[in-house]
Order: sequence, then structure tokens, then C-alpha cells
Amino acid sequence: MGLFTKDIKTMDDLFVHQLQDIYYAEKQLLKALPKMADKAAEPLLKQAFKTHLQETEVHVQRLEQVFAMHGAEVKAVTCPAIDGIIKEADETAGEVEDKKVLDAALINAAQAAEHYEIARYGSLIAWARQLGRNDCAAVLQKTLDEEKTTDKKLTSLAEGKVNMRAAS
Repeated sequence: MGLFTKDIKTMDDLFVHQLQDIYYAEKQLLKALPKMADKAAEPLLKQAFKTHLQETEVHVQRLEQVFAMHGAEVKAVTCPAIDGIIKEADETAGEVEDKKVLDAALINAAQAAEHYEIARYGSLIAWARQLGRNDCAAVLQKTLDEEKTTDKKLTSLAEGKVNMRAAS
């Protein structure tokens, strides 16, 4: 399905398509987060990735709940954006030898994924409300709040410890 494809004719079609997109993204992050945790040297960063992995499992469950509430099939569609973010993270991580610098790179990669998710969830919530699905919006809002909290934690780790160590 391409941008502005004929398969998306209504706001409802767009909503379901983006649910499928973020569902795929969350499933890909379930695979990527353990690898990121393994590569992290900073214990607090390693723990942050493990904690977010547990949250991501809940995010997947919430998306499945929203699919059911909306009467749509639980299905993933390939998300080239998250694939690109993960590929870039893998490539960058493979090029960094200094573990302190690698931690900074891992935070950067994680925040790229978080910002993507924040954008998607924000749109989904707005569209759900427009479609009269405040019930779906409320479920999605919980995830958006958690994604924003994770982003703030990563920023705090980067600015409080990781970036300074990487620069020294």
C-alpha cells in the first residue's frame, strides 16, 4: 500500500491502516529492545530498555484491544519508517567501539523510535475522537503517555550521565 493509495478511502480506513502500522512497529520494537539492552553498558540505560520492553508488550495488547473495540482485524502492515530507524540503529551500533559512546548512540536510536511512536499515537487519538471512538482514544492515550515518559527518561539519562561520559 503506498501513500494515498486507493485502499484508503475514508478516515476510518486511515485509522485502521495506521493501527496496523503502529502494531507492526511495536512488534518490531519487541525484537529490537532486548538487543539494545544487551548492547548498553550503562546499568540505568540497560534497565530502561528492559522496562520499556515490558511496557511495549502492554502496548501490543492495548492495540489488539483497540482493534477489537473498533471491529477491525488484528493485522500488521509493514512500516518502512520503523524498519529504517531500527536498521540505522543497528548500523550505527556496529560502528561504535567505545561503550560510552555506544550508550549515547543507543539513546539517540531509542528516541528516534519514541518520537515516531509519539507522532503516530497522537494522530490515532485525534482520529479516534473524530470518528466518535473516545473509548479507543482513551486506550491509545495511555500508551502515548507512557511513550512520552520513556522519552523524558531517556533525555534525563543522556543529559545527566551518558552524554558527559561519551564526551570524556
